[in-house]
Amino acid sequence: KVVKRITRLAILGIACLALTIPSQAWSADDFNVTLLGTGTPVPSPDTFGPSTLIEAGGQKLVFDLGRGCTIRLWQKNISLGSIDAHFLTHLHSDHINGLPDIYLSGWIQTPFGGRKSPFVIYGPPGTQKMMASLWEAFSEDRRIRLEDEKNPIAGIQIQAQDFKPGVVYEKNGVVVTVFEVDHGDLVKPCYGFKITYKNHSVVISGDTRYNLNVEKAATGADLLIHEVTMVPEKLLADYPVYRAIIDHHISPEDAGKLFAKTKPKLAVYTHLVLSGLPAKGVPFPTHEELLTATRKTYDGRVLIGKDLMGFKIDDTGVTVIDPPRR
Repeated sequence: KVVKRITRLAILGIACLALTIPSQAWSADDFNVTLLGTGTPVPSPDTFGPSTLIEAGGQKLVFDLGRGCTIRLWQKNISLGSIDAHFLTHLHSDHINGLPDIYLSGWIQTPFGGRKSPFVIYGPPGTQKMMASLWEAFSEDRRIRLEDEKNPIAGIQIQAQDFKPGVVYEKNGVVVTVFEVDHGDLVKPCYGFKITYKNHSVVISGDTRYNLNVEKAATGADLLIHEVTMVPEKLLADYPVYRAIIDHHISPEDAGKLFAKTKPKLAVYTHLVLSGLPAKGVPFPTHEELLTATRKTYDGRVLIGKDLMGFKIDDTGVTVIDPPRR
């Protein structure tokens, strides 16, 4: 009886787990988006680094590779080695610190890895150099796994391309266009992406202040995924260093102006740079405060992104898929 009870509990546990893991039941004609990470350099266990998954035209494309992107992919039952191409907005560490993990772990020939073809990555100038350095940095790992595990050499090889503004990827009806954005005078170049498929489009702003290139790319888009920052006035007054954060990102008020100008079907915040210092009596801005600030300049549909929040885009509009309960 005890054994039967344990077995029943185990089966129940597996069933409950299955309910919390999103299904991969999507067709090649679908246009789906998942926020793999919506956070910042803060090493939070709940909000991982910036990363976005696009599924369209039978392909899986990942934009930015922040901390924990590999964990989020596997939470969706997506093997790391199944990603068709990877794209980087810029080379700040919080946008690439998941890169070695997806590159190396994706090569391991298990269900969570399995890559047998070269690792494809597109990024700003410096990307090819960075990937060449990774090749050298992990030479011992490569040597051991080739000899010990007999992993396919093709799966650890690299196809890296430094891009400039324009179309950088086109396959099976999916077109990825790059445009330059404004992340500060010294953070150049920095880019955003427009992904189009079957007369629909998604725009990923990258890290930027209000920028006319984002405005142009996002006008009429189905989904605009945009970064945002909010720093309490007291924090700015007492710690001028926080001025640099304001100077490199967009405020909710300016983001609202951008949304009002571009009129996307849905605007979603990601890379939530919300600054606070509770130890000094300055709480972090709440999501409600962020939305209230946005409403000063925009009264359309806007959401605050969460890790594993998804979106399905089709002729009926943009459907929001809530993240699984954890």
